[in-house]
Amino acid sequence: MENKKIFKREIAAVRNVHLHEHSHIHSAGPVIEPGNWEKYDPFLLLMEDKFQKGAFDIHPHRGIETVTYVIDGAIEHYDSHSGEGGVLGPGDVQWMTAGSGVVHNEVPSEGITAHSLQLWINLPREKKMTAPRYQNLKGNEVPVREEEGAVIRIFSGSSKDVGSPTLNHVPVTMVEARMEAGASVSQDLPGSYKGIIYIIEGSGVFGENEVRASKGQVLELGNGGDIETGEINFTAEESLRFLLYAGEPVKEPVVARGPFVMNTEEEIRVAYQEYMQGTFLK
Repeated sequence: MENKKIFKREIAAVRNVHLHEHSHIHSAGPVIEPGNWEKYDPFLLLMEDKFQKGAFDIHPHRGIETVTYVIDGAIEHYDSHSGEGGVLGPGDVQWMTAGSGVVHNEVPSEGITAHSLQLWINLPREKKMTAPRYQNLKGNEVPVREEEGAVIRIFSGSSKDVGSPTLNHVPVTMVEARMEAGASVSQDLPGSYKGIIYIIEGSGVFGENEVRASKGQVLELGNGGDIETGEINFTAEESLRFLLYAGEPVKEPVVARGPFVMNTEEEIRVAYQEYMQGTFLK
């Protein structure tokens, strides 16, 4: 049998992420800056936040999914969909489908500074007004792939032969990798997926072009080529922890205003009108 050549992805760019103080209880920095809709499609933005209770107030969303990963601290969350709340700790993820509309809040526990990453995923036109949904993914309960010196937690999608039961409206792979110094591992991805890697701790060598990067840097994945599946390689130079987010582009117009992301200006106008009139929640 002829061996298939595996397409090895490169790293297209590396950037530093800087947190800026918005108030004495909130610092934030963009890992993915909003406005680059086509470049990062299906991802709209990814923010790193360090915040305390009072930094955010109750707020709405429509037309998107938000994926909140807790790096450190604890976040208490409440939503209008279930009428209930819960607590996310380090390594936990909340996958929220806003769809037709939710009103929620994320609040660090009293006296705690929470450190988190929040990703916004665009929903395609036919899913913009889908029913809201919450999936709380505990880091110690999600599927795990183990290789020598490496543990990969699969929050969405798959890693080699290990798959996640997380429900997606847009196909997304989200994995957290923790690697010992000297360990090497690879992650398979469909060629059509766009994505990034964000380094939380340590340093390593990434991609076929062997790009070195360290804590606080974001790496943009190179083009996946005209292939069904390829892979990207990682080697830890020191103890390394990073997140990889990659997804299938939606390829639709994006109109974003505040917490709402739709396809047209009229849909945005309706969302604000419904919210102000009290008819927002279906």
